[in-house]
Amino acid sequence: MGTTKLIAENRRSRHDYELLEKLEAGIVLQGSEVKSLRNGSVQIKDAYAEVRDGELWLRNLHIAPYEPAREGHDPERPRKLLLHKREIERLIGKTAEKGLTIVPTRIYFNGARAKVEIAVAKGKDMHDKRRSIKDREVKREVERAISERY
Repeated sequence: MGTTKLIAENRRSRHDYELLEKLEAGIVLQGSEVKSLRNGSVQIKDAYAEVRDGELWLRNLHIAPYEPAREGHDPERPRKLLLHKREIERLIGKTAEKGLTIVPTRIYFNGARAKVEIAVAKGKDMHDKRRSIKDREVKREVERAISERY
């Protein structure tokens, strides 16, 4: 296998969505994009994945141009994600359900290969977000009270 090095994480995805199922996908990149990823010049916040013609594409992922490269790349171009056919078919079935979408949660290197962790997600309502924040604060206060007691 190899070592795993985290490049970018979409923390907003846990706040905005209820993550139901996670998958690891390979990503098709150009050489200058790989160099930019190694520098950490990526913005994953607004990215999403969609199925087109039986293939999975990652959209709105911004990989900054690598300055020393002779020929750069388009920072916002759609990038193909690599999954097995049966995984893509399962994603098509899941996203056909109302309100489900595919969001990238992390980008990382697994050895020398760039990987994207994607999740099938359901959008949270505003009251769900408030409840999540309240639950987190209550949990924090309980842990604080326990640690002060001991």
